[in-house]
Formats: sequence, C-alpha cells, structure tokens
Amino acid sequence: MPDGGPDFDAAVPPRGYRWWYVDALSDDGQFGLTVIAFIGSVFSPYYAWSGWADPYAHCAVNVALYGPRGGRWAMTERGGGSLRRSRNALIIGPSSLEWRNGELVVRINEVAAPIPRRIRGEFVITPHAVNREEFSLEAHDRHVWRPIAPMARASVRFDTPDIRWRGNAYFDTNAGDGPLQEAFSSWTWSRAALSDGAAVYYDVERRREPPLSLALRFDDAGAVKMLETPPVAPMAMTKWRLARRTRAENGAATVLRSFEDTPFYSRSLISSRFEGESVEWVHESLSLDRFANPIVRLMLPFRMPRRG
Repeated sequence: MPDGGPDFDAAVPPRGYRWWYVDALSDDGQFGLTVIAFIGSVFSPYYAWSGWADPYAHCAVNVALYGPRGGRWAMTERGGGSLRRSRNALIIGPSSLEWRNGELVVRINEVAAPIPRRIRGEFVITPHAVNREEFSLEAHDRHVWRPIAPMARASVRFDTPDIRWRGNAYFDTNAGDGPLQEAFSSWTWSRAALSDGAAVYYDVERRREPPLSLALRFDDAGAVKMLETPPVAPMAMTKWRLARRTRAENGAATVLRSFEDTPFYSRSLISSRFEGESVEWVHESLSLDRFANPIVRLMLPFRMPRRG
C-alpha cells in the first residue's frame, strides 16, 4: 500500500493463513493486551480437521486483556459469512480492524471462554514509523513476516471491563501457504521498546531448512538494521513444562510475568540487557510439535468455540 498499511484484502491461498498481530503494555506496567486477527486460523482444531481446505471458512479475532485483577481471553472462530474486508478494513463477526490515516483502529466485541464474559471496547495504535520490509521465514517466501510498526503508541478504552490506559505498542503480520507445523517445529519471538527505537529477536526451528535467527534494531524513522545474533538465554519453563529461551547480550534473561501458559504456547514479559540498556520484552514460545498432538487439539474447543 502507498502508506505502508496492513493490506487487509491480500489473498490467502488454500491451506494457507494470514494474521495481523498487535500487543501493547501500559506505561505504568499494570495492564497489557494482545489482539490477533486470523484468516485461516493456524491454531484452529476445526481448520486442521477440515484438512486445511478453506482458510476463509476459519476466521477469528483472538483478544487477551491483562491487568492487576486478572484478565479476559476470547477466540471465537467464525465462517466465511462473517468475514468482510477491503484494503483498509477487516471485519470478522462483531470485531474489526481499520487502517485510518496511518493509524490502526481496533474495535472489539467478543465473549470470553470458557466462562462467558463480554469484552467490548476499542483502541488506537499510532505508529512512530512504518516498516515496509518483509522477512522470509522459509525459502521461496512460503512463510513471511512483516513488522509493520515495531514502535507505536496505544490509546486503550474498554467499557467491559472498564479500563483506560496508554502505553507502548507493536503491530505486525504473518502469512504462509501451508500449515505452520509442516514448516516449523518451534519458534521463539520477542520485541522491546527502546529509548530510541525498537528491537526484535526471532528464532525459528525449521523442518526443511537449517534454523533461522534474526536480530533486528529499528530506529525512530523505522529503518531496520540487522544485528549479530547474541547468545541464547534460557529461562524458567512454564507450568506446562514448555521451554522458554531468548537472546541476550550476556546470555541471561529473567521472566517477570506470565501472560499466557498453554500446552503449546506461552506469552511472557521478560527482562534482559540490550546494548547496555535494561529492557523489558514481550516474549512468546511456540511448540508446533505439541500443537500437532491430537490430544492437545481435542482440548482447544473448550477455549475456542466456533460459530457458523
């Protein structure tokens, strides 16, 4: 797109996927959120059981809110009749993402699971700068990742639950032409807001190719610089005994807070040093070997209901 926007009407091939990911942390460190909008929901048991036939029949908006009094989590899968999109707007059921004048406006109207509680509100992501460069996670661009706004600000206003805050944010997109577990066995990813930019680490264990490690630094103008990959920093396992590791200049990192802890995926807030600066990172670990386990897939509908 001319303004570097997210291009919500990009084609998604059979067996493929595309998602748009946002996370944000409040300035006081008390609150956080993550929203992921999926076409071809890669973690959907329904999409897997269909043989990965039609990505448009498996769409979802995953929303997670974190706060000092607990959080709320929702991911209702919907069929193709609930999907509407254009270059600047993506609507899945009652929730939407809109790229408007260089900002991302997200409106959420979902019901949490397994305990049904409403999640209703909106937030605006204002990028400091927009990155236009894509990174291939596998040869021939079969799986690609684009950090659209590594540095951004979030203005959050939810009515249910009643929360208001501002903080730093991040926005990216991933796309591929086949199921994740066919290409990758696992990955770890982390992003941090710096005093003068942003940093991202991405480590991917690939099935068809050698491992991939990316260490990127973005300046205030959005320009990206490839860095030498620092040493691996192991961290404490999750309650589900999922391994967590990252990269850190002295090979040491600490888990400050666990946001999500599932059999195959974790999201955490971690601390390490980057170019001499003490930095807090949003971090995720993903085991696609665990996700492919039939027992794990049978557990998912309790948290991920499907409508239509």
